[in-house]
Amino acid sequence: MKKINLLLCLCFTQFIFAQHKGNYDKNVQISRQNIATSAKMGNATIYGPQSTNPRRNVNPSSSIIIDLNALYNAKASSYTAIFNISQIGPTAEETHELVNERIDNVRNELLATGIKKEDIAVDVISFVPVYEIEVQKKLFSTKYNEVPKGFELQKNIHIQFKKTQQFEMILAACAANEIYNLVKVDYFIENIRAVYKKLQTALVSLVKEEKEYYKMLGFDLSDYNVVMADDKYCYFPKDFYRNYQAYNSVSFEALKKKKGVTKAKKQTSYYYQPISTENYDIVMNPAILEPVVQVGMQIKLVYSPKPKEQKQPPKTEVKTEHKYYVISPDGKIDVKELKTNN
Repeated sequence: MKKINLLLCLCFTQFIFAQHKGNYDKNVQISRQNIATSAKMGNATIYGPQSTNPRRNVNPSSSIIIDLNALYNAKASSYTAIFNISQIGPTAEETHELVNERIDNVRNELLATGIKKEDIAVDVISFVPVYEIEVQKKLFSTKYNEVPKGFELQKNIHIQFKKTQQFEMILAACAANEIYNLVKVDYFIENIRAVYKKLQTALVSLVKEEKEYYKMLGFDLSDYNVVMADDKYCYFPKDFYRNYQAYNSVSFEALKKKKGVTKAKKQTSYYYQPISTENYDIVMNPAILEPVVQVGMQIKLVYSPKPKEQKQPPKTEVKTEHKYYVISPDGKIDVKELKTNN
């Protein structure tokens, strides 16, 4: 009885932990094979993914490398949602009226919620005639002719807002007027230079700490030549949405009745996956509640030992003997030494 109770407790605990994991699985498929592994610790089976030793091998080198990365999770100061609206009509005038009526309704509803009139803009995309195929049947032939039947007008509505809570009201207003095509949502930061300045200041401070660290280890970086490189970047949420499918297609009833299974279309879910902070030395605003603009900077310094100066040997004075030649009229040459003060 005790064994049964223990088994039930273990199963219940495993179920509770699974709820925190959610439906997302990087392997896409959900099965018992992905959960249980063959690894064992004593008499108990280990469940879940097994992590390897996170320590990395380091290789000593005569050069010292300081490679630092900083990340800033910046909440957008404003957003712009873009919706596409398409309308067809028998005449150009009626098509314009139908589109403008829907846009005016959206504008009036948004103005009532606090969005300003200047925060709504309309962009005309296309205005073209629509053709249909008309069939002409004759005694010995059939002709297919394109004839104009109306017009198609496409416009984009740009709506700027400052709080994410306003986006729900914008979606409701557009859906009430049969506008469902959300093209994208752009994020904006008013003063991105100030964000880069904060990252720069933090990196400079960290470089000083790294220099002090190497100095305590006995390495004076003033005895090294240094080269450096730096980089900065900015990523927006639209580039960091991932998708997955959570479903189970096993049907035990179909197996019992020995009947075929008609597969249904599986829903694809999306989630926001920001840049991981595991490889960053500095992370500002690490807690993310909503999609953010991620601004980063990197600086890399490589210190190489200065070449040692080779001592030149002392110069030795070379004494030279000066001589002069005396030639007599009869052609006889007499060599005599010239004494100097050197």
